[in-house]
Amino acid sequence: MDLIISNASSDPIYLQIVKQIKNLIMRGEIAEGELLPSIRTLARELQISVITTKRAYEELEREGYITTVPGKGTYVAAQNKELLREMRLKIVEENLSEAVEAAKSIELGYEELRGMLKIFYEEV
Repeated sequence: MDLIISNASSDPIYLQIVKQIKNLIMRGEIAEGELLPSIRTLARELQISVITTKRAYEELEREGYITTVPGKGTYVAAQNKELLREMRLKIVEENLSEAVEAAKSIELGYEELRGMLKIFYEEV
């Protein structure tokens, strides 16, 4: 599992981990039932605090993405892929709505906004 922590990101480190693991699960790159690295192992690999990785795993577990079996490890939870996609789609819609409102407030035209979206889409 390749996670990249960016000091330049405005997101806290634990949230960067959460987002990346969610994306790996959503794309099927980490399969349901797959064993994840232990909190200590992940902290060592990323050269960050164990407390930070623990917080990330707790958040993922709270949201139902992973499950921890005491004495055995942390696993990717069984997921309803369609439900996960719907949840992500809702987030995209909310963010796009906010972007459209912001664009209209500064009288940014549709074509300019579309051009900006195209740039961001192609960067990622």
